[in-house]
Amino acid sequence: MALPHGPSGVGQARRRLRDELLGRGTPETVVDDAVLVLSELLGNACRHGRPLRDGARVPGIRASWYIDEDGLLTLEVTDGGGPTRPRPASPSLTARGGRGLGIVGTLTLDWGVREEPGALTVWAVLPVRGRHARRSGGARSIRPPAPTTSRDALRRYVGLFDDLG
Repeated sequence: MALPHGPSGVGQARRRLRDELLGRGTPETVVDDAVLVLSELLGNACRHGRPLRDGARVPGIRASWYIDEDGLLTLEVTDGGGPTRPRPASPSLTARGGRGLGIVGTLTLDWGVREEPGALTVWAVLPVRGRHARRSGGARSIRPPAPTTSRDALRRYVGLFDDLG
């Protein structure tokens, strides 16, 4: 999903993610967590990243998501990179910001950063089905998602409609 670089596209992406996940029967608590994580990732991309300059008419950012066959939801937000790399902060109690990636780390199984020339993607993985309970106390065994191609994205998109008959 291509979005403008700025707050105007965040609400649109949140609504679309919510509608698609609820339409697939995803539990509402998972949907709420996913929407919050997407909001944090998009907010950071708008606040700290540069717009993508990949030939689009209007420079912006990209958001994508998919549920794999193991019931793991991967959220990805790509921007044009910036002067710093995403990392959790330790804000003071009175600080007005700096908690976003801490929230992402709490709500997800894992998250990370993937860099490519002219682009930075922050990804996060959430469990959709019960067997991936996130607060097990053990080591996380999630591998970072590989970069996707247009063909991969199309295959996942078409797969969303398989259960419609």
